[in-house]
Amino acid sequence: MDVVVVGLVNVAVFMVIFVPVSQRLLGVRFGFGRLAVGAGLTLAVFSPLLNALAGPLPWTGSTGAAVAFLALTALCSMLAGLIFLVLSEALVPTGSLPRARDLRRDLSGRIARTRRYLQILRIAVRHGLGPYLRGRRRPGRENAAGQADLARSLRLALDEAGVTFVKLGQVLSTRSDVIPAAVALELSRLQDQVSPAPWPQIEDVLTEELGAPPRQVFTDFAAEPLAAASVAQVYAADLDGVQVVVKVQRPGISSVVDRDLDIVQRLARMLERNTDWGRSMGVRALAEGFADAMREELDFTVEAGNMASVSAGRSVAGNNDVVVPALFPRYSTGRVLTMQRLDGVGLGTAAGTIAERGLDAARLARVLFDCLLGQVAIDGVFHADPHPGNFLLLTDGRIGMLDLGSVGRLDPSTREALQRFLLAVDHGDPVAATDALLEIVYRPDVIDEQSLERAVGQFMARHLGAGAALGPAMFNDLFKIITAHDLGVPPEVAAVFRALATIEGTISRISPDFDLVAASRQFAAAHVTDRLAPEALRRTATEELATLLPMLRRLPRRIDRIAAAAESGRLGLNVRLFADERDRRHFTGLLHQALLAILGATAGLMAVLLLGTPGGPKVTESVSLYQLFAYNLLVICAVLVLRVLVLVFRLPDSRSRV
Repeated sequence: MDVVVVGLVNVAVFMVIFVPVSQRLLGVRFGFGRLAVGAGLTLAVFSPLLNALAGPLPWTGSTGAAVAFLALTALCSMLAGLIFLVLSEALVPTGSLPRARDLRRDLSGRIARTRRYLQILRIAVRHGLGPYLRGRRRPGRENAAGQADLARSLRLALDEAGVTFVKLGQVLSTRSDVIPAAVALELSRLQDQVSPAPWPQIEDVLTEELGAPPRQVFTDFAAEPLAAASVAQVYAADLDGVQVVVKVQRPGISSVVDRDLDIVQRLARMLERNTDWGRSMGVRALAEGFADAMREELDFTVEAGNMASVSAGRSVAGNNDVVVPALFPRYSTGRVLTMQRLDGVGLGTAAGTIAERGLDAARLARVLFDCLLGQVAIDGVFHADPHPGNFLLLTDGRIGMLDLGSVGRLDPSTREALQRFLLAVDHGDPVAATDALLEIVYRPDVIDEQSLERAVGQFMARHLGAGAALGPAMFNDLFKIITAHDLGVPPEVAAVFRALATIEGTISRISPDFDLVAASRQFAAAHVTDRLAPEALRRTATEELATLLPMLRRLPRRIDRIAAAAESGRLGLNVRLFADERDRRHFTGLLHQALLAILGATAGLMAVLLLGTPGGPKVTESVSLYQLFAYNLLVICAVLVLRVLVLVFRLPDSRSRV
């Protein structure tokens, strides 16, 4: 026990010396664990090095020689600790591992996630989906009976897996460009056939959010839900004589959704890595987009704001055929929404009702499509999840827009570029369409614009000509052009593409023969060209002139100054290199590393020369003064080189830890 105590005391003493010296020599800070190991190594090699350099005690040399050897031994033994710090930084950079205090907190979460992950895998295997997860079978290659079995198994597995996977099935049901049509049709049953949560649990949520039991807040409240979706359930209620619906978030789903979204993304990465069909479908990008949208839908205050924004937009406020239910903010919270009740049937099952009532299906499809295009190109706020379950065919023939938890937003410049793209499509101009496309997407530094124009022209001839149809093949070819030319799609633009692909599937439910390409051309001609009307041009010219007027007033004086300076030979161009402080810091850091490397190499070269120089005064019987100087220069060389290496190995964004 005494030996252990003495050892710990020695390590503590060496820590007091080693920590400030090592961090000063290397120029960076390290964690306590690494420093403790480095100090232990320094202590461990000190005595052997002292014996190797100066021989066993007692020394026969002078006191000065003894001090010199002690200093040299201390520096050499410290090199062991410094080398350990640099090697540990190279192998396990600071910041690449979680902090010790975070491990215990994450352990329970990891255990719960692993348990849930295994549960999901058991559900998938039990429903016969194991071969698809292992890549042995590929969706879409079965016969009709095989696709029907796959569709049913996938629906049952997603329904059993819970809220997040039900929502994933809803999203996939609108992506016939990604999955077989039979599978998409089967998954569409998840939109309105989800098992509801028990009423007592829903009542607890309402009481907690509204501050009182629901039957005290509302005049009447029906315990049976009108609909049970993946995130929420909808109930009918009476609020002082006004018929309303109350959307209540399923109890306890926030933590479940966060954990399941992590599992969805892990499964997507696994499928993209291990299966051909996962890579071809881009399941990882699909999972990331789904996770972002799902997290937003969990906060009903976001949906409340979205409802206000969409209702105020020109495409809804000025449209007598589309309605967004009115919100009752006093009775709405982060998990409860109270809104106007709209009577109607879901658009996904409205084909029979449309035929019975003698409504014009093509007109309804045109109303819905024009509304979405108007939201995208004019309002800048659009429904990002327009699947059939989010629309109602009302008893008065209008279309009700529901579930605005997922909304896309476009800035004015992107909207203007989309308008120009629609105009170019309407005019059949591939050059203008290419210019507009380059303003919509992220473009690389170098791009072959001629090749891109030819690709866009071929795309327009194939998919946007007379008789063409807007469908999965069109969006696939468009993404192929974007990928082939290294263009990047911003998330908000990707949301537009997803919404258009989804609305195509929604419209096909009520009007399979509806021509979306012709409708988009008519929309561009009717709405986008409004910017070219005389009044619009006059207003635009006035706004631009008001912006340019201050600059135009100063322009003559500036031109006169430039002309006078040129005439007198005083005109010059002042270019400041490294004007940005970040550039100066970066260049200074590179210069410091280069100087340290040069100094280290110089010290090493001088040490080698001194070691090869014979003679010189003897410090001990085996070590001369030249050799003593050489050993010190070698230590200096090693320290300088280690300092350069640790700066190379350290992660740029790692934070200092003591």
